[in-house]
Amino acid sequence: MGPDDQQRSRTESQSSVDSMKESIFFQELMSSDSDEESSLTHEEKRSDSKETSNWKTEEQKCYDPLDATFTFIDGDDDLDFLCEDFKGLRAKMSCGHAVTPMSLTKWCRRLLDVEGKCRFECGVCDVKWPFEEVCKMALLTPEEINYFEKKMFSNAARDLDFKVCPGCQSRAVRTDLHNLSVQCPVCTADKGRTYKFCWQCLREWKGPVPRSDQCENDGCAPLLETLRTCPDITFEKVRGVTGCPSIRACPTCGLLVGHNRTKCKNITCPQCNKEFCFVCLKLTVECKSYLKACSSGVAPRQTSIPVWQRE
Repeated sequence: MGPDDQQRSRTESQSSVDSMKESIFFQELMSSDSDEESSLTHEEKRSDSKETSNWKTEEQKCYDPLDATFTFIDGDDDLDFLCEDFKGLRAKMSCGHAVTPMSLTKWCRRLLDVEGKCRFECGVCDVKWPFEEVCKMALLTPEEINYFEKKMFSNAARDLDFKVCPGCQSRAVRTDLHNLSVQCPVCTADKGRTYKFCWQCLREWKGPVPRSDQCENDGCAPLLETLRTCPDITFEKVRGVTGCPSIRACPTCGLLVGHNRTKCKNITCPQCNKEFCFVCLKLTVECKSYLKACSSGVAPRQTSIPVWQRE
């Protein structure tokens, strides 16, 4: 594979990761047998571990001083956070910070393996780096590139919210998080017409689009009905609060939660771990009160479910 082909391959790899987060894709469902799925996951982990152990990390990578495609600079290695004193020349990244191939490789592996990232950023200034720049500046070997690509895809997939199309049983990801109507390209091709299903009730879509609350299938919005009809709550220790619903949708992730009426009015969502005020629905750091009425009053009953904007 020539340099142009390698460059094109790396660019396509980054583009594929972006498309996983920004476009709808479908794939055939794996076997529903949990034992087989666990076995597959175990084998994948063993495979990744074997690949990682085969890297010759004890051999330090160094820049070729005659390579004019690098900009060499004097000074410290900005990514040598553990003071390992990697040998060789320092080269300047696009953000302006100096690295060695070893420090950059170790930092990027930390982003992938420890922090679960699918993109690369400077450990000093947080500027994002393209994958092709990381490959070049870290002098990644073919084995390292292969491992990096697999980790990028697996880390990106963890943040995706999958649903199963009711028409063909393919997995789906929606691009517009405020539209419950999702078009399935597989069913659309098979049926010879546009096929959409409801992200909430998982039935074929009925009614106009776009909609963020419900489709027109019967019983599509049981969560909204719960928010609309739940009784008010009376706090034991919070003074001056009346007319607060007893069930709220977490303002961060949308999970429906209740309050046990005791202690302060703030609760921590068990799904996203964000602490918020049950009365005004602001995050605790914004509300800043615990046992007295909120300055902004009681937030009205929610008429939509918040969408979790994962970082």
